[in-house]
Amino acid sequence: MLVFPENAPVDAAEWRTWLEGPEMFGALAVNNTDPAGAPLVVPAHATLTGDEVVLHLARVNPVWKHLEAATEVRFVVTGDSAYVRNDWRAKPGVPPAEGVPTSYYASVQFRCGVQVVDDPAGIAEVLTWQFADLQPDGGHAEVSPTDGPYARMLPAIRALRLPVREVVASFKYDDEKPTEHRERVAAHLEERGRGSDAGAAAQQRRRLREVGERHVR
Repeated sequence: MLVFPENAPVDAAEWRTWLEGPEMFGALAVNNTDPAGAPLVVPAHATLTGDEVVLHLARVNPVWKHLEAATEVRFVVTGDSAYVRNDWRAKPGVPPAEGVPTSYYASVQFRCGVQVVDDPAGIAEVLTWQFADLQPDGGHAEVSPTDGPYARMLPAIRALRLPVREVVASFKYDDEKPTEHRERVAAHLEERGRGSDAGAAAQQRRRLREVGERHVR
């Protein structure tokens, strides 16, 4: 992923805090065992625990043979995105129709190793972590490999533990533009209010507040 200096996170705390907000739903990208075939991309909820991304998938998912052959995969989470109209971004003195549009988004990409988990105790451990992350208020039975309602369901899934080897993050919100420009665009996004416009505006205002003007051009 291309990350310009103005879009880079200030530190690891920024991307970790962003991921703590929404549920971590993203795309698992896996190389195809057939070099002529397209990579496989699997949408999934995942949990970041320490320096590992963990998740589970149905055993019948066709991605498994490719995962078993892989030495590395990527898990990508993208959100707070918005299309920014060209007339919102025209520079002073430039007719609005000649402005240049762009996309706003936050994205975190994990480059990971691969550990497939098949034993029931290991799968139950991953499910327990995911329940704690995605459903912290409880309301579910205990996940046990031997007892309870989930034990008989475990053979239908496999789990993944993906040790994180590299994290690349981008917060693309016009940080290279002056304050007035960013405040104006945020106001337009809030007024339009479609899709994740509000989230994109909030990220832009947060970056302006926390990062200020850097690499302005």
